[in-house]
Amino acid sequence: MRKISLLALLLAGASLQAQKKDQVADPIPYAKTITEGELKEHLYIYASDEFEGRETGEPGQKMAIDYIKKQYVALGIPAAKGGDDYFQPIALEVKKIPTGNIDFAGKSLENGAGFMTFNSFESEVDSFVYAGFGIEEGDYSDYDGLEVSGKVVLVKSGEPTDANGNFVLSGNKVASKWSNISEAMSKRAALAKEKGALAILVFDQANFDRYQRRFNYMKSNDSGSMGIKALSKESLPTFILNTDLANEMVENISEDMKPRTIKTPISFSIQSANKEVQSENVVALLKGSELPEEYIVISSHLDHVGVTSEGEINNGADDDGSGTVALLEIAEAFKQAALEGKGPKRSIVFLHVTGEEKGLLGSQYYTDVDPLLPLANTVANLNIDMVGRIDPKREGDRNYVYLIGSDKLSTELHELSEEVNKKFTGIELDYTYNDENDPNRFYYRSDHYNFAKNNIPIIFYFNGTHDDYHRPSDTPDKINYDLLENRSRLVFHTAWELANRANRIRVDKASK
Repeated sequence: MRKISLLALLLAGASLQAQKKDQVADPIPYAKTITEGELKEHLYIYASDEFEGRETGEPGQKMAIDYIKKQYVALGIPAAKGGDDYFQPIALEVKKIPTGNIDFAGKSLENGAGFMTFNSFESEVDSFVYAGFGIEEGDYSDYDGLEVSGKVVLVKSGEPTDANGNFVLSGNKVASKWSNISEAMSKRAALAKEKGALAILVFDQANFDRYQRRFNYMKSNDSGSMGIKALSKESLPTFILNTDLANEMVENISEDMKPRTIKTPISFSIQSANKEVQSENVVALLKGSELPEEYIVISSHLDHVGVTSEGEINNGADDDGSGTVALLEIAEAFKQAALEGKGPKRSIVFLHVTGEEKGLLGSQYYTDVDPLLPLANTVANLNIDMVGRIDPKREGDRNYVYLIGSDKLSTELHELSEEVNKKFTGIELDYTYNDENDPNRFYYRSDHYNFAKNNIPIIFYFNGTHDDYHRPSDTPDKINYDLLENRSRLVFHTAWELANRANRIRVDKASK
């Protein structure tokens, strides 16, 4: 009897310990540390004229990263790399219009006359491969029987249709992702590179005018687009051809459906005019108490668009000063919980990314080049970009936030988000811009997308645009600090639930 009693006591103690371990602390006291006053204090500094609009690579951006670092040092939250090494250096490259020529069929054509390219490329080939639409999907391939390795490839936009006008790949009159959309350009280039091509020539009549406008603007203003240097070395040199040159290379190219090798030499002599820019992400890490190797990433972008040509400062209070200071306050709330022995079970990554305004570059560097924490162990990304204002379409109906992406990859994440909001914050969650057919395409336009494309569930928190978007008038005095407080608390509560639930959320949908 005594042995049975002792065993019962031991089992009861173990059960009590397990229950205690599974209990999650009340997050409300920590959410209350996120206040209008502290958000306002941070933002009046961060979006001040002193920071000169936080242009990527410029002195104002360096002031911004120093400010963010000081906050994490003061909070006692270490860098993701350990200690006080909070900066993730990124070599960026301003891509200016390269100079040079293509020599073909006895003609020497300058960049901008007959073709456009934003890449440097030196080569001389005795033939090129015409690969039709440049598509390979399922049973369909334009590359059947073609030797592409070490060759220059010519493709055209669009996709094949049958005699009834139905698209072969989709089986109806609705085009697939390979059709006349700009995203298909990179998909064709990636496939050609995979097959060993040296460069790709693209006849894209549908988008030619758009590329021409961009090319002309960059040339006339001596401006350039920015990219990640490490990735630009890996990209396939791409040339956009006008109708005349494309038809000279393949007669009646729009109608020609016969992929083949064409024995005509081409010489390329295109020299780079690019310049390097150094920038940084800021990454802090609060280790989890039970599952430290699983990560919740909360992100916002630290940059803005700098100073106008007239010398006016774009302060970027809403875009994305609001997200930056929200993230700092959320970090403080999690740290306070940890100090009281109620820290999150999973680790929280506080990720401030650079170069969002230049094309999501800081987040792309983190996901595609140098993930400081394994993407396979990253449970979710909550991205905060513009949460301090009211969309003019919502005037008089202010207690809302646009949610984008919560249901794209994980049903559980969407349900968790809804439940958390009902329980703690009572904000109207507006899914207007979550629509697949949203012409604004916001799902693809902020830093969460670089996580989503890697099959990591995301939520993008957004207040919508307004008349001060990307203008010097986006100033701290126009922020609705009560809304910023409640929206920041919503992100905190969602992260808290993600970090402390028993099982990581499941990915049950495919990325798009």
